[in-house]
Amino acid sequence: MTTIKVGVREFRERIASFLESDTPVAVTRRGETLGVYVPTRRKRPKTAHMSELKEAADRLASALADVDEEELVADFKELRRREKGASR
Repeated sequence: MTTIKVGVREFRERIASFLESDTPVAVTRRGETLGVYVPTRRKRPKTAHMSELKEAADRLASALADVDEEELVADFKELRRREKGASR
């Protein structure tokens, strides 16, 4: 996929057309790329998208239901301690 390079001013002026496009846009200032806008297209109705997000949130909540926060923090600290010891 090709990328269009435009300056900040042109990006601001043509933002509406870039939002409707399928082509990524590299935004530059004085020849240096500041960022890349990668458009996503809505291929499904918004309600379908929202129901998928709700399903994912429900699965995440179920997966985290039995997780003890204090135990998770202790495990994380132990892992960080081991990583620091291994890198020395």
